[in-house]
Amino acid sequence: VTADEGILHASGSGVPPVTKDYCIIYNSNWISLPKTLDNATFRTLKNLTSTVLCSSSEVPAGLKDKAVVVMRGNCTFLEKARIAQTSGAKMLLIASKPRLSPLSDNKTDFENVTLPVALIRYNDIVDMQLTLGNEVNVTLYSPPLPEFDGSMVVIFLIAVLTVALGGYWSGVAELDNLKAIASPEERETRRKKEENVTFTPVTVILFVVICCVMLVLLYFFYKWLVYVIISVFCLASAMSLYNCLAALIGEIPFGQCRIACCNKTIEVRLIFLAVFCIAAAVIWAVFRNEDRWAWILQDILGVAFCLNFIKTLKMPNFKSCVILLGLLLLYDVFFVFITPFITKNGASIMVEVAAGPFGNSEKLPVVIRVPRLEYSASTLCDMPFSLLGFGDIIVPGLLVAYCRRFDVQTSSSSVYYISCTIAYAIGMVLTFIVLALMKMGQPALLYLVPCTLITSSLVAWRRKEMKKFWKGSSYQVS
Repeated sequence: VTADEGILHASGSGVPPVTKDYCIIYNSNWISLPKTLDNATFRTLKNLTSTVLCSSSEVPAGLKDKAVVVMRGNCTFLEKARIAQTSGAKMLLIASKPRLSPLSDNKTDFENVTLPVALIRYNDIVDMQLTLGNEVNVTLYSPPLPEFDGSMVVIFLIAVLTVALGGYWSGVAELDNLKAIASPEERETRRKKEENVTFTPVTVILFVVICCVMLVLLYFFYKWLVYVIISVFCLASAMSLYNCLAALIGEIPFGQCRIACCNKTIEVRLIFLAVFCIAAAVIWAVFRNEDRWAWILQDILGVAFCLNFIKTLKMPNFKSCVILLGLLLLYDVFFVFITPFITKNGASIMVEVAAGPFGNSEKLPVVIRVPRLEYSASTLCDMPFSLLGFGDIIVPGLLVAYCRRFDVQTSSSSVYYISCTIAYAIGMVLTFIVLALMKMGQPALLYLVPCTLITSSLVAWRRKEMKKFWKGSSYQVS
């Protein structure tokens, strides 16, 4: 079975004509489509979606040289194609209400069929009639996939800057902790204010198990759990954006007036900041499916979430980093490469959940999204955005943050931090190269984890600090 994505280019009868493109699925073993519109032939569309064209008795008059669209029905594509071709049609479109799937009749059966056959979404046919009118001319073509998309550069910059900034912020917090230990009272006060969580090997394993269970539950119960994830994301991202901006505002020596409430005082500017962050999350939640601009707000909230996570969650030593990154590497590879051999439709659980399985219009917000800059059938059909999961930023980011804190604790300038950040950037480049060569979704941790772990190990070995780096320098002074 071969499933190829193509484009139906529709043109209305107005002056100048209104045009619009729609996704189609066809089988290149049956017929080849032009690669550009220059070589494409337009046909007048005849809407027969009231029939399924499974018998000759359903054929109306006037199909000669027309493009015919019918409903999918229960008969085979071959039966429909033969009836349409006998009636003089030059193109057959089969409208499908369920998700588009591969056209799977045998190639030998189609040897005498000369007209192109393609699947199209029924909703697109309805949209075509509403947008372009009743008189529509259509043609089919299939442009080649671009070798590289510029959106990858934007994704790369977002990911690397987020990891670098998160690691740096974690180092600043660590430096403040070390300065506070001079006074026992100040140390105790700071400890109570801190919201950091330290991962132990046991909690690392538990965390990975929870990730596996959650991903499987999302795959089977996506249409319900997706709203739970959206709600959690709104709450967590609003808090994260507040923490990030509050850290910046704290460095500004202006507007520090306070108001008293419940025997406590709070800066007025922080109240306005909280309202702003909540409003940003609410606006995204309301307009999250607006593809033209909602992705910008999602990425801002997502970067804030990743930064706050990297700063808040502390890895106590390199041993815990190796366990966490190693287990999540196996998790990533299994759910991307192994699960297609297990699932009924042969699809990767990770890719299905990230893109929204079963044609669900709601997408998980736990990804950085950037619109693809190169136009192709793929951007029109299923993935108009390049995606990078938060895990591909946070997981290596925790190692970068540990390297930065180790630099602070041992006063070794920034050699571990800089080396690990550069290794992360190299891992991202490697991921994009493999993505471009293989033309399929990649488990980014497959490349990021080895690059960062090996580089950190080599730096520690070269500096003769491996034992100390493995066990960690205690930053919790008793």
